[in-house]
Amino acid sequence: MPTPRLNIVLYQPEIPQNTGNIGRTCVAVGAKLWIVRPTAFRLDDHHLRRSGLDYWQYLDWEAVANYDDLQSMLPAHRTFFFTKSAKREYTSVRFQDGDFLVFGPETSGLPQELLSREAERCLRIPMSHQVRSLNLSNAVAIAAYEAIRQIDSSTAAKVH
Repeated sequence: MPTPRLNIVLYQPEIPQNTGNIGRTCVAVGAKLWIVRPTAFRLDDHHLRRSGLDYWQYLDWEAVANYDDLQSMLPAHRTFFFTKSAKREYTSVRFQDGDFLVFGPETSGLPQELLSREAERCLRIPMSHQVRSLNLSNAVAIAAYEAIRQIDSSTAAKVH
């Protein structure tokens, strides 16, 4: 497979339908999907594949045993962590080819120890205080399309 334009990391996802929808988004934008175990479902789950529809066959994806394994495989890449508690908005970053966007499980988000360790690379999607969180597949789509928009506009600027 060619080098992905973007990498989406799901840290211990809990809902197969969200993961399936995210897989479809990854195919649409040319991103690789990384799934950090454990998951709350089997990766061959019917709901996962149903949400991904017939696009799952085109998805570049890989599951890893834990986040440390992923980090050791990819130590030099730029990584951003999405959390509602971040001070910086996701639009404040200039995304680049090959960036990693990390999202936590649906019910709890990323672990606090990871967020504390990576505070300068934490990003948030703005939302009103009445909303506790966005659906995971919506949050991934918002961030992924902004990253691809930036990457495409940066590439186009270099051509002109």
